[in-house]
Amino acid sequence: MASYEYSSKEALKEAVHSAYLLLDGEFEGINNDQKDVRAPEVDKTPAEIITYQLGWLNLVMSWDKNEKEGKSIVMPAPGYKWNQLGALYQSFYEAYAHCSLAELRNLFREAEHRWLAWIDTLSDEELFTQGIVKWTGDKPNWPMARWIHINSAAPFKTFRAKLRKWKKYTAQM
Repeated sequence: MASYEYSSKEALKEAVHSAYLLLDGEFEGINNDQKDVRAPEVDKTPAEIITYQLGWLNLVMSWDKNEKEGKSIVMPAPGYKWNQLGALYQSFYEAYAHCSLAELRNLFREAEHRWLAWIDTLSDEELFTQGIVKWTGDKPNWPMARWIHINSAAPFKTFRAKLRKWKKYTAQM
């Protein structure tokens, strides 16, 4: 079974939540004055890691909300094309630049709760059958559960490793 394949909605939610808890735990001991410190070989600061996730979690949920409301869906986001993701990420960072690390963690916790609650509203057919939800496209093997995975569980794990590397580097400074 591929990493993005899940046997049930509960398995998907557990993967997301357990990866979230591990990632969030890595922020313990990072001071607010370190939230924007860049480290070599780590492409995001601690603040950027959280704001990136806030941006994507909110975007994906908005695609689904817009489809259900019969609105047009602009992917990845209004004013951005898929080849402009760097500019999109910059918009995420700027939107939350005023927040402290504690505030960002609280926003991330709230977003993760909304994400899990949103998953609860989805049927197994919506989650696991390609094409039921139009915004997921028509590529084989890309049902909504895979979109959920690549925008939460997968980057949560990746960013945990990056944050650990960041902490190791900054401890030497």
